[in-house]
Amino acid sequence: MRFVCVDTFEQWRDESRQLLTSGVAPEEVHWTVQRRQPSLFGDDDSVRNDDMGAKVGNTDARLADVKVTVPSDFLNLAKQVACHRDKGRWELLYRALWRISGKQRNLLKIASDDDVCQLMRMQKAVSRDVHKMKAFVRFRKVMNQDGDENFIAWHRPDHRIVQIAAPFFARRFKGMNWSILTPDESVTWDQHQLRYGDGVPVSEAPDGDELEELWRTYYASIFNPARVKVAMMKSEMPVRHWPTLPETQLIPELLEQAAGRVDRMIAKSEGFSQTATHYLPENIDLATLRESVKHCAACDLHDCATQAVFGVGPADAETVLVGEQPGDAEDIAGEPFVGPAGKLLDEVLAAARIDRDSLYITNVVKHFKFTEQETARGKRRLHQKPDSREIYACRPWLEAELTSVKPDAIVCLGATAAQALIGRDFRITKQRGAIVKTEWSDRTVATWHPAAILRMPNEQRRKEMTAQLIEDLSLAVVTR
Repeated sequence: MRFVCVDTFEQWRDESRQLLTSGVAPEEVHWTVQRRQPSLFGDDDSVRNDDMGAKVGNTDARLADVKVTVPSDFLNLAKQVACHRDKGRWELLYRALWRISGKQRNLLKIASDDDVCQLMRMQKAVSRDVHKMKAFVRFRKVMNQDGDENFIAWHRPDHRIVQIAAPFFARRFKGMNWSILTPDESVTWDQHQLRYGDGVPVSEAPDGDELEELWRTYYASIFNPARVKVAMMKSEMPVRHWPTLPETQLIPELLEQAAGRVDRMIAKSEGFSQTATHYLPENIDLATLRESVKHCAACDLHDCATQAVFGVGPADAETVLVGEQPGDAEDIAGEPFVGPAGKLLDEVLAAARIDRDSLYITNVVKHFKFTEQETARGKRRLHQKPDSREIYACRPWLEAELTSVKPDAIVCLGATAAQALIGRDFRITKQRGAIVKTEWSDRTVATWHPAAILRMPNEQRRKEMTAQLIEDLSLAVVTR
């Protein structure tokens, strides 16, 4: 058994070359991590221990005549995986290298391979960490004894990524003297070259300066209360980074004010302020909500519609289906999805082996919006898409339904429902079938509205959309 200690990609590369030329199989090597003490000028030697524990010095001269060639995409992958904190990374990389240098030259193209899957996951984690470092580093100005400006930032990455992230900062802040400190390593730029050194605890990082106020002012100015998704925000900007981000001090206050700011924004742009909140009962349950919605006059749609069409289904349904608004048949019957779109929905539910009676089915807007058209048989009511004002006014009813039912899964039928629950930027044509987390369910899926399928003129496309609707419902619906 060979015992090999490495800490950097360069050390691993050199040791792996030697092992390969000696024909040492992966199962004959035990890789260990020996944390180096990096020199500020990067002139430390590589160290290797063989199976007897003897120390061997710099390997460059020894390996000058070793000829080991591997695809460049593997080397690029290995450089990133080497930054991952997983202690098994060296063993995994050598095993992949052994296979690639043997008879599996195209190993990385086999996405289902266990080693390849693990390497790709680690590469993705490192790439994401680099992205977050670029986004979350905040420099603070420090004056040295000569009166020169220096900018220092402290950051805590998940992985050891300083050396692959530093060139970005050198390009972006070429005309500044700066340092980035992390617990494992640090980097300094003097406007000429990058120098790497030891890690630094957060206690040695500088406190705030006047730049922090600029960051707070900028963040407050770009904060959009209409697009606040707290869970997603914390996922993209983890709370552990907040202490070093001056703008995060504003987040609690901005979140508290978000609802009111949205109301004021919409009232200003749309010219109204009333919502269905004024018509909600004190006790929120489906029975009282169904009775109260009959009296809703939050928007003008109630003037022409026959009646408000509330949701139907079990109060403890595990899955909620949300459409856009009632149609002509629904407006007359007083129940959602009983017209042509409802019949198609019945067919796809049957194909997916889903019991409609187990679902709670409702719409974003509770009143039918239409235009009238003269025909030989009289006037015909044609569906008209509700606008943002009407959706906003009616939204409290949908939120009250979801709060009462507490579903495990939500299926948004069509773009209107998807944008109301997932976000205004959601595009059904690009994101259909994806499971996303929302305020009301961790399992929210958007798919085609049956009415959209019925309106599709191309028969082949109709069949494709119907198959996709069946597939999405089968994926999303939670069955008992």
